[in-house]
Amino acid sequence: MKSNLSSVKSNPGSNDGIQIGWNAPANIALIKYWGKHGNQLPDNASLSISLDKTSTTTFLSLQKKNGSPNDITLEYFFHGEKFEKFEHKIAQFLTTLTPEMPFLLDYGLSFQSTNNFPHSAGIASSASSMAAIALCLVSIEELITGNARTKEEYFRRASCIARLGSGSASRSVYGGLVSWGNSPVLPLSSDQFASRFTLHSESRLHRVRDIILIVSSSEKKLSSRDGHSLMRSHPYRKGRKIQVANNLKALTEAIAIDNYREIAAISENEALSLHALLMTSQADGLLLQPDTLHIIREIRQFRESSGLDLFFTIDAGPNVHLIHYEDQQEQVLAFVKKKLLPYCENGQYLDDQSGEGPKLVINQFND
Repeated sequence: MKSNLSSVKSNPGSNDGIQIGWNAPANIALIKYWGKHGNQLPDNASLSISLDKTSTTTFLSLQKKNGSPNDITLEYFFHGEKFEKFEHKIAQFLTTLTPEMPFLLDYGLSFQSTNNFPHSAGIASSASSMAAIALCLVSIEELITGNARTKEEYFRRASCIARLGSGSASRSVYGGLVSWGNSPVLPLSSDQFASRFTLHSESRLHRVRDIILIVSSSEKKLSSRDGHSLMRSHPYRKGRKIQVANNLKALTEAIAIDNYREIAAISENEALSLHALLMTSQADGLLLQPDTLHIIREIRQFRESSGLDLFFTIDAGPNVHLIHYEDQQEQVLAFVKKKLLPYCENGQYLDDQSGEGPKLVINQFND
């Protein structure tokens, strides 16, 4: 099966424009990737859930340059406004890709991107953003080179490219439960790209929901990139590798037998371990806020009194993901509105669920 651009007819050698758009989801990790080495390779394997509505949409337009190309030429717009900080980051990223994507030097590039959730607040905005960009690049690569890939090859290529921009972005090119990083408990796993994690047909994890409680929408002081860098000299780095290997093995075993209480316990342990590593990295690593801790306490008390299989996880920020199952939605949403919204910034929350993965938004080539 060829990828969805294999039948497009165009004339990429002309001076006419080329445009493509992709929507890519944010993802929330149950097993956290933290620390890296080499060329954006993870210190440990991870396992995440790709969301449905919480996503980034990016349009990439290309215009043939006049004269000989020398360097990357691009503009990056976020919600219609120039975003120079991210534009510089994307320019560096694309420059590293030119040896394998030399056509990038032949075109002026324009990115138009929108999020439907706060960026840089610990909700994996870099993952969805870089995944959407990578998918656009691979689509353009197929068009310009004329080399169409199979669907599997296409998304694997996009995952590799996304990883180079943001490690967790490698997981956002797939839907459902997704793993990234080589591990003996994950068949066909790789540090180079992510892959879908297979669930048995009756697993309730097919229908998992996520209420994202926005404690703060402000940009966090310590970026994930800097946090990963601090792990290189972290005194607990070796112990973390042992811990995460044990947690991943235990989680995959719990998923196989539908032990939802064990899934909850491991996921919460991973979230709090991540923040323990952050807090012991440097002063700016204290990303949790008092209201984050209030929410955690309320969730645990409600789980105890209700007997439901819900649990929390947190990425590198103050906002809390309340993970639960579709058959619990009515009870959980009532609990959120009654008990948790007072701890959220302006009562903000996002009601989401696991999703099917990225979507091709536009496939338009101007003749």
